[in-house]
Amino acid sequence: MMRIVTGSARGVRLATLEGEATRPTSERVKQAVFSSIQFNIEGRTVLDLFAGSGQMGLEALSRGAASAMFVDSSAEAMEIIKKNIEKCRFGDRSRTLISDYRNYIRKAKGKYSFDLIFIDPPYASGSAVDAAKRCIEAGIAAPGCIFVCESSEARDAESCEELARRVTFLKTAQYGRTTGISIFLLNPEEEEA
Repeated sequence: MMRIVTGSARGVRLATLEGEATRPTSERVKQAVFSSIQFNIEGRTVLDLFAGSGQMGLEALSRGAASAMFVDSSAEAMEIIKKNIEKCRFGDRSRTLISDYRNYIRKAKGKYSFDLIFIDPPYASGSAVDAAKRCIEAGIAAPGCIFVCESSEARDAESCEELARRVTFLKTAQYGRTTGISIFLLNPEEEEA
């Protein structure tokens, strides 16, 4: 059972989709991620891309993020996300949209800017690095934006030369055989690129 680990909604149990369509981040991995970024959450605007159950964005809101945008291409996932937002009482600080990540990033260009971006696509899609690059190219990553990318291999982001030139890697870790986490910061000179 997933729950909010700490903050204003601590202990709230979150609903998840049945089946293998979405794969919630394990509590162990979530705790490791949030201990790494705990001083970079307060007052931040968050994008939870491939949101699934919304647990990463909701955890950030519980820890003091100003607002969160939850994007997922699945209508079923979005129903779960909306229920979880309501359970946590974060409706006033949350927005939701059913959209493919490419379409969302294209439409958000020039309209939105985020300080913290969670990217957790289905592993088989191989979309984590592509989504991060698109966020940077579209300018929706604010100066000093922190990215948290989850993929099957922790080093996926680091092995992309184009991305590696534009960001500073803060943490890369492998949790078991299937979960890799890369946390990186958009280099200040790249924010307008």
